[in-house]
Amino acid sequence: FSAEQEAQALRKAMKGLGTDEDAIIEILTKLNVSQRQQVLITYKSSIGRDLIDDLKSELSGNFERVIIGMMTPTTMYDVHELRRAMKGAGTDEGCLIEILASRTNEEIRRINENYKCQYGCTLEEDIVSDTSSLFRRVLVSLATGNRDEGTYVDDALAQQDAQCLYEAGEKKWGTDEVQFMAILCTRNRCHLLRVFDAYRGIANKDITDSIKSEMSGDLEDALLAVVKCVRNKPAYFAERLYKSMKGLGTDDNTLIRVMVSRSEIDMLDIRREFLTMYGKSLHSFIKGDCSGDYRKVLLRLCGG
Repeated sequence: FSAEQEAQALRKAMKGLGTDEDAIIEILTKLNVSQRQQVLITYKSSIGRDLIDDLKSELSGNFERVIIGMMTPTTMYDVHELRRAMKGAGTDEGCLIEILASRTNEEIRRINENYKCQYGCTLEEDIVSDTSSLFRRVLVSLATGNRDEGTYVDDALAQQDAQCLYEAGEKKWGTDEVQFMAILCTRNRCHLLRVFDAYRGIANKDITDSIKSEMSGDLEDALLAVVKCVRNKPAYFAERLYKSMKGLGTDDNTLIRVMVSRSEIDMLDIRREFLTMYGKSLHSFIKGDCSGDYRKVLLRLCGG
């Protein structure tokens, strides 16, 4: 890998009349995110221009958004998406839930640091001013990045948590949502898997069915996302991708964000889960749903 070579090749693809989009896709999709950062720096030092500015002036639409997303360091990409979800017209609750429910403590910690540096206020302050009630409390809890990340399972406590959840929901009239939040947002993954098993034994139904029947709206979506991420994160993202493309119209925000943010983390696993869950490959789904350079670059991120 030579950052100098790639930088010159990118300049060539954009110089003169017309833009060689295929060359841009080819160059950027074969590099990983840290190599792209090196090209960014080299481009400025050897060509004396800003690569992001050049790309923005040459590209447009969803294709541009994917390429700029790929050129953004992973944490900053999450930071920009969270900010967009709150500061645009209306709130993109799905985006807030997806990022906060699926990132590790370390990732959340980095997001918080960068968010503050970038916007001069904390992520929590923006969440508080932009959302309300219990949904706000779940997001604030997740944005703390304070989940136990150990693997220790205390069987007695798991049994007790399952009983607590049952009594907070199915067993009583009305729901004690805070109880759900306290357990789902702080316990470690292994422990929660045990809790879900125990819950099925007590309530005779899956925890997700109880959340669906006991709650509604954004709060329901947030807690379901937490449960799904605990059980199987790639399957959660496969479902996000499927829902972004099925039916009329495409939810490009979600499609672009998941493809860009997971491309170097668990895309192979997501593809496998997608095929298992929907009987069609993610590749064929994107192919049928998008077009042009946008489709080309997403297929490259998807791979295979």
